[in-house]
Amino acid sequence: MADIVNLRQFKKQKARTERETLADSNRALHGRTKAEKQRDQLTSERADKFVDGHRLERDPEKSDR
Repeated sequence: MADIVNLRQFKKQKARTERETLADSNRALHGRTKAEKQRDQLTSERADKFVDGHRLERDPEKSDR
């Protein structure tokens, strides 16, 4: 025999767990210190400069040709 489940309670519990997982991901994304944010921004800027400096083709708008 299967267990009887109250669907209203089941839906509420499912909504609670979804809110908790969303809150955890938001804490990881937004709950960083200023130093961590600056470090991440600096590393992304360095990576962009590195890639731009090693391009074989330049932007047609910037070149004289």
